[in-house]
Amino acid sequence: MVLWAILSSHNVLSSHRLIFPSPTLVYHAFSRSISNGALLNAVTSSMRRLLIGYAISLLVGIPLGIFLAKVEWLSDTVGSVVLGLQTVPSVCWLPIALIMFGQNDGAILFVVVMGALLAITVAVQDGVRNLPPSYLRAARTMGTLSFAVYTQVILPATTPAIVLGAKLGWSFAWRSLMAGELLYETPGLGHLLNRGRQTGDMSQVVMVMLTIVVLGLITDKVVFATLETRVRERWGLSQSV
Repeated sequence: MVLWAILSSHNVLSSHRLIFPSPTLVYHAFSRSISNGALLNAVTSSMRRLLIGYAISLLVGIPLGIFLAKVEWLSDTVGSVVLGLQTVPSVCWLPIALIMFGQNDGAILFVVVMGALLAITVAVQDGVRNLPPSYLRAARTMGTLSFAVYTQVILPATTPAIVLGAKLGWSFAWRSLMAGELLYETPGLGHLLNRGRQTGDMSQVVMVMLTIVVLGLITDKVVFATLETRVRERWGLSQSV
C-alpha cells in the first residue's frame, strides 16, 4: 500500500493519474460504488452466474474425468476432444454461446461451464490414472462389485485430485465469467470493469480488480484451504512438527 501510494504520487507518474490511480482515488471509487449499490449488485449478479456454472461443471466434470480414465475407448475418443478443447481460450466460446442462447445469462453460463468443466475433467482424469494399481487389485480380491469399485475405492482415493480439479475449475470459471461479462452488456463485475474503461475511470477499474482478488482470497481461505487441510489429514499427508 505504501509503495502504491508513493508510485502514484511520483512526479514521473503525476501526469498519468488516470492510468495509475492512487489508493485514495480507488477508495473513493469503492465508497461511491457501495453507496449507490452498483458494486453490491455487480457482485451478486456475478456470483450467481459463477456458482451456477461452477456447480454444473463439478457435477459433469468429476464423473466424466473418472470414466475417461477407466474406459479406454472413451479416453481415445472423447478424451482427445477434451484435451484439444482445453486449449481454446474462454472468450472464444462467447460467439457460439450468443448464437445458441442469445444475449442472456444462458450465454455467459455456457462460457463459464466450458471454461471450468474441461479443467476439472482433466485434473480428475489424471488423478484416477495415477492411482496405485494395488488399490483396485485389493478391491477385486475382496469381492468388491464393479460399480462399488467406483464409489468405494476410486472416488475416495481420488479425493485429492478432485479437490485440486475443483480449485483449478474455480479459477477458470472466474476467468470465463469475466470474459463473458466484459463482452456482453449485463450487470456484473465484468460490466462494471468495462464501464470504468469506457469512461476512462481507472480508479473504478482497479477497484473492481481488487474486489475480484478479495473474493478469490476469501474463497480460497474459507473453502479450498479447509478442504485441502481435511484431505491431507485424511490421507496422512499433514506434516506434524
